[in-house]
Amino acid sequence: MSQRESTQKVGVQWPIGCFNRPWTKWSFDQTLQEIKAAGYTTTGLLSRTNDEPFIGAETNSDYLLNLKRRIATSGLVANLGALHTSHNIPLEASIRDVRKQIDNAHFLALQYVMSFGADNPEEFAHYFNVMNDAAAYAAEKNIQLVMKPHGGISGTSDEILRVIKEVNHPNFSIWYDAGNIIHYTGKDPVAEIAPLAAHITGFCAKDCGEQKGDVMLQFGEGKVDFNAVFQRLKDGGFNGPVMVECCKVGQTAAETTANARANREFLERALAAL
Repeated sequence: MSQRESTQKVGVQWPIGCFNRPWTKWSFDQTLQEIKAAGYTTTGLLSRTNDEPFIGAETNSDYLLNLKRRIATSGLVANLGALHTSHNIPLEASIRDVRKQIDNAHFLALQYVMSFGADNPEEFAHYFNVMNDAAAYAAEKNIQLVMKPHGGISGTSDEILRVIKEVNHPNFSIWYDAGNIIHYTGKDPVAEIAPLAAHITGFCAKDCGEQKGDVMLQFGEGKVDFNAVFQRLKDGGFNGPVMVECCKVGQTAAETTANARANREFLERALAAL
């Protein structure tokens, strides 16, 4: 085998991390331990709970300092915080709230903050304005503002392209979610990548079997063709990260961790085959 042929077969080395979502029934401190035990080095602060507001605007400095210490002690690195935004309040109040969340993400040294779009068409213009300000403000903090497909304004590729156009800022990009494309729209997530490829900077990994179907699945049990999705992303110049969002939640944290480990190994095999 020639050196060139060998190089072509090594796949891609996109970093794989894991969000906290599968373990929300357990404490966040245990969640950090479980993510580490599942073989990950990176986590994301995606699913807030009553006990863990993460980057929420309502948090205080004591909580954030303690959260930063807890993450560091776990041996993990957190790369992302989820934004919660309101678009039925005055624009100035919404912008102020989002900026506070970005400040909190900056304190935690996160690389990304994530929006999930908006559902009410009457609020779309408000959302565009808030995200334009957020993109510029986050850029000042060296944080990337990203949006994931989540129905509503961020369902199909056409809808997502409209958001990109209306937000109109280079610091606004897409974290693709093939499982959500199926869950919210029933469309083919492989085909939906093509118009978006130039704007995709991250990937939220989940599977789904049908529109409105369960997403807390083991990879390969649903209809997401991960190999085809990753090939399209690779062809479009994608370079990670890939974040595992879902797996089957077990009766115990340890069962859930075993499933999260299996999903990581599934992705590693898929990436190695590219």
